[in-house]
Amino acid sequence: MFKTKRYQVLFLLVSILYFRPVLGQIDDPDLNDGQIYDYGKVKTPTPTVGLLYPRESETREVRSLDGIWRFLKSNASDPLRGVREKWFDKSLSKTGFNLIPMPVPASYNDITVDKEMRDHVGTVWYERTFFVPNSWQKDRRTWLRFGSVHYHALVWLNGHLVMNHSIGHLPFEEDISKFVNFGLENRVTVMCDNRLDNHTIPQGQVHNVTTDDGITQIQGYTFDFFNYAGIHRSVYLYTTSLTHIRDIEIKTQISVDGMGRIDYRLWVERVNATNGISLKVRLLDGDGEMVAHQKNREINHGTLLVPNVKPWWPYLMHPQPGYLYTVEFHITQYTPDKEILLDVYRLPVGIRNLSWDNTTFLINDLPIYLRGFGKHEDSDIRGKGLDNPLIARDFNLLKWIGANAYRTSHYPYSEESMQFADEQGILIIDECSAVNIDLFNPQLLANHMSAIEQLIHRDRNHASAIIWSIANEPRSYKKGAEAYFGAIANYTRSIAQGRPLTAAINSDPKLCQLSQFLDIIGFNRYNAWYQNPGRTDMIVKQLEEEAMACHQRFQKPVIMFEYGADTMEGMHSLPAFIWSEDYQVVLLNKHFEVFDKLHALKWFRGEFVWNFADFKTDQSITRVGGNKKGIFTRDRQPKMVAHLLRLRYWTLARKLNNCPLPKDLLTYFKPSLGHDASEL
Repeated sequence: MFKTKRYQVLFLLVSILYFRPVLGQIDDPDLNDGQIYDYGKVKTPTPTVGLLYPRESETREVRSLDGIWRFLKSNASDPLRGVREKWFDKSLSKTGFNLIPMPVPASYNDITVDKEMRDHVGTVWYERTFFVPNSWQKDRRTWLRFGSVHYHALVWLNGHLVMNHSIGHLPFEEDISKFVNFGLENRVTVMCDNRLDNHTIPQGQVHNVTTDDGITQIQGYTFDFFNYAGIHRSVYLYTTSLTHIRDIEIKTQISVDGMGRIDYRLWVERVNATNGISLKVRLLDGDGEMVAHQKNREINHGTLLVPNVKPWWPYLMHPQPGYLYTVEFHITQYTPDKEILLDVYRLPVGIRNLSWDNTTFLINDLPIYLRGFGKHEDSDIRGKGLDNPLIARDFNLLKWIGANAYRTSHYPYSEESMQFADEQGILIIDECSAVNIDLFNPQLLANHMSAIEQLIHRDRNHASAIIWSIANEPRSYKKGAEAYFGAIANYTRSIAQGRPLTAAINSDPKLCQLSQFLDIIGFNRYNAWYQNPGRTDMIVKQLEEEAMACHQRFQKPVIMFEYGADTMEGMHSLPAFIWSEDYQVVLLNKHFEVFDKLHALKWFRGEFVWNFADFKTDQSITRVGGNKKGIFTRDRQPKMVAHLLRLRYWTLARKLNNCPLPKDLLTYFKPSLGHDASEL
């Protein structure tokens, strides 16, 4: 946090830390592909503290700053002009440039009809004003919280730099009490930079190219989804007392006799309240009835025991999936005259066991077979912006089709979607944003560790988060990969909060230098699409051999995280031909044949189709309006294959967990009337 306006220092800080491409380091000459580095001196991230999801209570108020903000796109050739000219010091309207209205949360790329806006590389500026009541000033702290800004963000309040953050898809916040004008108008200014380089997570490279209009910059990247940017998730103001609960960590378990246990740890910031402080904890069941409580003068940690606990179960594994308790934390101070309530925070919690070994994966001591999807946060117009109606629709479709899990490919999804998963009993393979990483180096490792630490810190209290995925399709066959991934896996395991590690691998099992460090082997393979396109007669043998090779080499459970085929909605062909809906049906059906063989071997623990829905990508001659591998269209309507997949997933639920089948699952066929053909 900067308390004075040292603009030259600020400009240098911004230039060095955030805008290396502007300084000529578009292609990093110091990186040698395949070089092996010594990672022993790379500092691990400072543990994150705070960032509890904003919830109202007796002592906390929450206000949303979502809505229409003022927006200014920088010139791509001079992205630091706004810093030099101190645009943050006054209203953006004083810059002399035309401002446009911009919704928050949303990606800015598809809001206008301007091609330059869609493809913009560099910085953009957001601004809005708001009032803070005088009542927030006395004995309170005021916090400003962003759910996610992609990718780099600098935030000013009334001209003061109060926050900076890198790595999209993750929240950040700051106590802004010293900079707020209580009872008056306040102005928040955000500079957002979408550029990626060889050290960011994910990686990319900015290139100078010659166009008809001169030299311009383009963002290169190898991942197959559009690099949407902007303020992607909600912005909140909220208050706490001076003495308040800053952070909470929850761990749960269930004993063999049905006793539930919640171990909690609290970080409490104290101001003028060093004596007479105590903690009251109440546990409420799903009906709001208190089932456990305690009063604890040790306010930093404790344990609740829950007799006859109702476990948190995944969808279709129990008649009452996603059962959540609510734990209430009350910080009070006793004086000779009265009891003062200082802070209250309520946290939903699911109580469950999680365990695994070299062949299986168990929830509440029962083996589970994962069936679901790779997904994306992606929708028309809004891009990667938080879209609660879309989240609700997606979870309805997940339940309709009989899925019990999905992977947050290839970055952390919104906190709201994690809350939905907890409530609905949908299991999450929680993936950090290290997609297609290459050119391994110490600075990349430091950023990678930071991305994982922030993800685990944010999601550690979610019962739905069952596995951490540390990467998607990294170049794990390259020289230097073993040292890099050994370091990232060791660090992640040290903070894993009782969850196993996985990654989505597309390297040959014989060459992969990452899988040895994982607890569960995940792999992606597009047989009869990228490999041998059109040859659905070359799926069964090759897929079976690869899955067997993964298990035999690493002796770990195996999950297939990606398989599928691009499919144009409404295109049909008999016999089946690539891009047709008929071909997608045949291709999935061939995979089902292999999955059933592998599942019988016990160590094969799941199947995930790529993708849940069609999504936008960068422009390419191999992408017709984006990636079309979705089982659903981008507007969430089923393709023909969705009905086949629904039949499979529900049949698995029936076979493995004795679930009743939906009444509309099977087509009705009229029984024979007992007549011969001549009578009909």
